[in-house]
Amino acid sequence: MKTRLILLTTVLATSLFALRAQAQTKWTADKVHSTIGFTVVYLGISDVSGSFKNFEGTIASTGADFASASVNFSVDASSIYSDNEMRDNHLKSPDFFNAAAFPKITFQSTAFKKLSADKYVLEGNLTMHGVTKKVTFDVTHGGTVVDFYKNNRAGFKINATLNRNDYGVSGGSGVVSENVQLSLNLNFIQDK
Repeated sequence: MKTRLILLTTVLATSLFALRAQAQTKWTADKVHSTIGFTVVYLGISDVSGSFKNFEGTIASTGADFASASVNFSVDASSIYSDNEMRDNHLKSPDFFNAAAFPKITFQSTAFKKLSADKYVLEGNLTMHGVTKKVTFDVTHGGTVVDFYKNNRAGFKINATLNRNDYGVSGGSGVVSENVQLSLNLNFIQDK
């Protein structure tokens, strides 16, 4: 009887540990410590950079290493900022993002594959200007830490090159490069 009780307790403890390991953990982007940036080539000779100021993002993960995590993002197209009000207003216009008609840029992952200790490939569907395309991002996981407020944090650097014409964002042809370099520095806080 005692042996059965010990065996049953061991099985229950192992099952609970396995369930806890499989429990989904949610992480939310910390906008104060994150940036969504882009760079284009202007007149073929110099880079012009900007960012999006308003966005939301989440990661849902079942493992500490984020392999096979699910990633979702939403960016407010009208929050584009390039440190020039006239240019920003032009970028929001129908010539480029047409932010009034297409207010959100969204991303939903289809795969998050671990390549090595800190390198991943993130694949998914990016919708911009009413067009959805499959995209691939290179991801570097900067690690996880516990901050001064006892929050678990995870950092990621994400890079990709997109052709803006694929999404119908084709204003400024011959002036602004078709290819846009995306550079995201993202800090996530684990939900409690």
